[in-house]
This record gives sequence, structure tokens and C-alpha cells, in this order.
Amino acid sequence: MKKIVLLCTLLLAITAVAMAKNRKVKVITPYGTMIIRLHDQTPKHRDNFLKLSRRHFYDSTLFHRVIKQFMIQGGDPDSKRAKAGDVLGEGDVGYTVPPEFQLDLFHRKGALAAARDDNPTKASSGCQFYIVQGKVFTDEELDKLEKTRLGGRKIPVDQRQVYKTEGGSPHLDQNYTVFGQVIKGMEVIDKIAAVKTDSHNRPLENVPMKIRVMKKWLFF
Repeated sequence: MKKIVLLCTLLLAITAVAMAKNRKVKVITPYGTMIIRLHDQTPKHRDNFLKLSRRHFYDSTLFHRVIKQFMIQGGDPDSKRAKAGDVLGEGDVGYTVPPEFQLDLFHRKGALAAARDDNPTKASSGCQFYIVQGKVFTDEELDKLEKTRLGGRKIPVDQRQVYKTEGGSPHLDQNYTVFGQVIKGMEVIDKIAAVKTDSHNRPLENVPMKIRVMKKWLFF
């Protein structure tokens, strides 16, 4: 009997570890579905995003701000009832999330990051987020970026290589919290980023979403 209890305890422990490393969500849009893995290095952002997703908070919200070669932004609760031409981006859930900057989490293409207003602590919006499209950079462009917008901070060699091949938005690094990464459906970002927008970067045709937390399977 003790052996059975011990085995069950061990299996539960293994399952818990596997689950902790495999938190994924599906972002369902008219342009296809993206699967995003949430980072365990940013537990506050991860858990907040999972909480809102489980409550179906994001259902019928829009990707309300789209800038080609930069990012697609969504999560504003006001966008659920927005009329054509309404300016969006000010909606929130009444709280912010403390920043969780990690040197190894950066704004490569497909990065999921928290939007925020211009506050001194760089706290994140409790609900609004963006997904990076970005662009591919040359060494010369990255050198210039380090001297200007990054204030002399050097981009790590491995990240520089990613920005030169996959692309991204390096000027945002260590200023906005990256807390996930698209692992399937990268083409959906490009499709949404290509839609026509108005002068406020809002798509002329609504791009709604639904987010679902994926089931946790052992070793998946």
C-alpha cells in the first residue's frame, strides 16, 4: 500500500512539473489560430493571462491597434462594444501587473508582451497585450539602435542573430514585459498585420479573438 501511495505521489509531482513547463493558450481569430507558450519566468503575467483567459475575458475583444512590421495589439475590454471609428486602447481591468523583465526574453517575432502606459515603474496593463511582428535588421541598423534608442546597451550576440534572421522589435527590450511566444501559427501575425487600418491604426474591418487555455497533457 505504501508503495502505491509513493508511486501516486511521484506521478503527481512529475505531472505538476510537466504542467508548469507547458502552459499554452490558443488565440483564435478570423485569420487563423495561434498557439502561444507562456513563460514560467514571468509568473505574475502568466497567471494573470491564464486567469482572464479561463474567464473568457478576451472573447469578442479586438486586435484594435495594428502596425505593420511592428506588432498587433489587443485585449481592450472596451473594444467588445466599439463602433466603427471609435478610438480604442484606454480600457483596463482596474489593476496593473509589476514588470518582470528577463534578459533572455526579448522581442523576437511572435513574442507575446504586455502593453502599458507611460508609468515610472513600467508596470503592465492588467489585460492589454501585443504580439510582435517586427522586421529583420542588419548589423548596421542594430549598431545604430544600440547607440540611440537603447542608450548604449548592447544586444546579446544570440539575440542579435535572431533579429538578423527571424526579425523582431529590439527597441522594446527591457521596457515591456515579454511573457510568451507564438509556437504555431506565425503566419496569422503577418495576415493581421497586413490589414488596412485607419489613422489611429485600428483595422477598418474588426479582427475579433477568442482565447482558450489548452488542456495540460503529461510530457506534451
